[in-house]
Amino acid sequence: MGLVLDGRSCAKAVRAELAAEAARLAVAGCRPKLGIMLVGEDAASQIYVRSKERACREVGIEVVTARFAASVGAAELRAKIDDWNRDRSVHGMIVQLPLPEGRDGRELVDAVAPEKDVDGLSMVNTGLLAKGTPRLVPATPAGIVELLVRNGIRIRGRRVVVVGRGELVGRPLASLLLMRGERGDATVTVCHSATPDLADVCRSAEILVVAVGRAGLVTGEMVSEGVVVVDAGTNRTEKGLVGDVDFDSVAPKASAITPVPGGVGPMTVAMLLANVVKAAKECATGMWSE
Repeated sequence: MGLVLDGRSCAKAVRAELAAEAARLAVAGCRPKLGIMLVGEDAASQIYVRSKERACREVGIEVVTARFAASVGAAELRAKIDDWNRDRSVHGMIVQLPLPEGRDGRELVDAVAPEKDVDGLSMVNTGLLAKGTPRLVPATPAGIVELLVRNGIRIRGRRVVVVGRGELVGRPLASLLLMRGERGDATVTVCHSATPDLADVCRSAEILVVAVGRAGLVTGEMVSEGVVVVDAGTNRTEKGLVGDVDFDSVAPKASAITPVPGGVGPMTVAMLLANVVKAAKECATGMWSE
């Protein structure tokens, strides 16, 4: 087995850098601040929000969470977003997804000012990334690239296969990897449910990223020797949390591989924090439009 890409230690290093930057901004009178909108009582969402709140406080980011009942009116939710959009002390905003059934998450996400959209999911930020001029990038794709770079894994000129075309990971990651520069310039293939001969495509990869939400989808016989494998899947099973990659059969062939848990997950949180700090810095340096 090759290198195990330890997302926890990498995220710890990122957070230390962010804490120092947040402290500098606070001294300058611009302490980074995140607003989180949580609608309903979904148990998983409650856990995720508490995790984000804790992570923010650990690096010196102020966080305020607006909690709403599932029955709240759409106008009240939109009013809160508009309020945070106007508030220059709030630098980033998150609409915690999924929303209760019947709610239009897209409408709320797109209502967030692009410069405060630290999830990077609004139409504006999605379009900027696809255009090759990103402002705020979704945290999981950004975390994957950061994890590779910090472990000395070259991206430029490599054949990268991304299994999954979702808006949270697959699509934005493909756009990120296509950007010019040392952190991009990859030759990218995106696979999905209609891809024929998935195993053959996976075997062509020098770097393989899997993000579909199917436990053990990719097995050892589907990868080539020396491949770098990034498992962005999270699946709850009787054995606990597992990824989309069958670690035991793939790891012996991989030159580097992320574990689940402890790989991509910690980097996702770290890069969300990085987006908040970036947004605060842009506000402090006058990059926000009035």
